[in-house]
This record gives sequence, structure tokens and C-alpha cells, in this order.
Amino acid sequence: MNVLRRAAPVEREDSGRVCLECGVPAPPSGGSFCRRCGLPYGSAPRPFRSPSCPVCYQTSADDGRFESLMGGARVDLVRHLAEHERRPVGDEEYLEGLRQGDLARIGRWTVPFDLLRRYLVLGVVDGGGSRRIMHNALLTAMSQVSRWGPDAVVVGDRPELAEARAKLAEVMERYHRPSRL
Repeated sequence: MNVLRRAAPVEREDSGRVCLECGVPAPPSGGSFCRRCGLPYGSAPRPFRSPSCPVCYQTSADDGRFESLMGGARVDLVRHLAEHERRPVGDEEYLEGLRQGDLARIGRWTVPFDLLRRYLVLGVVDGGGSRRIMHNALLTAMSQVSRWGPDAVVVGDRPELAEARAKLAEVMERYHRPSRL
């Protein structure tokens, strides 16, 4: 008796009318090739050019598609972004309330807004290869929370770093709490 079964085909929930390399949808008037990168709509991206989601920072698989947030299917970037409307990463309204221009204010500290959002979504402090990161008490606290957790007791700790870690833990707790719609 043969117990091996053929795997079910992977379901795709996209129309094929989106460029899988850059995420640009096809114009309503038609067209076979992406005006931005020149690939046929629906074809796999070139190696090392898979799109990334600007909301959850996830990079697509080699075929240019993402796992659906609703389960089961693989979807293109446009559909993936639409799914974030129903399945948000965190409470974006709360986070926008902390924003002051390009910075976010937490307690008496400020931090680059994009870096704070990336940290809350991914749980890691990564400014990116070419970004210049401001080093202040909050960013140091972010690194410490990432490394040792929010309740860490650091030997020789300065009171302002302990306060910044506590404030950051409050923001993390509030951001990841489901919003009330």
C-alpha cells in the first residue's frame, strides 16, 4: 500500500494583472508589460528583486507572492496590502498619535517614527544599512528591551534608561493590544 499522496496545488488568489517584482497593478486600459520594470504582468520577479510589504516589512517568496493573511492562498503585493486593512499589524491610530513630524514622542524622549514602527512590527532594532540612527535614551532602551526583555535589571543602570524602558514597554503593550473599532 502506497501511503504517499500528491500534494494539493497551491491556490493563488490574484488576477495575474499585477507586476510581481514591483507590485504595480496593470492599468485598466490593458497592457501586457509593467511600465516600471518591464516584466510581463503575473510573471515571477528576477532573482533578488522580490517586493517587500511596506506595512509588515515581509519580503515575498521567490515567486513574488505572499502567504495570505486570511490563510490558504498565496497573493500578490496589492492583495496582501488590502488584507492588512482587515488584519492590521498593530494599533496604527495609537502610533500616529505619538507622531510629531518624522519623530515619535514617548514620555520625554523622541525617536525616529519609522524606526519605532519597524521595531514594534518586527521586534528588532534595525535601522537599515544606510540609515543613520540617532542614539538617545529611548533607542538605547529599545536595544536593551530587544536584547534582555522589558523587565531587565541592568547593573549600573542610569535612572533615565530604566524610565525609558518602562515607557517603551507601555507603548509596546498598547500598540499590540487589539484596537476597539
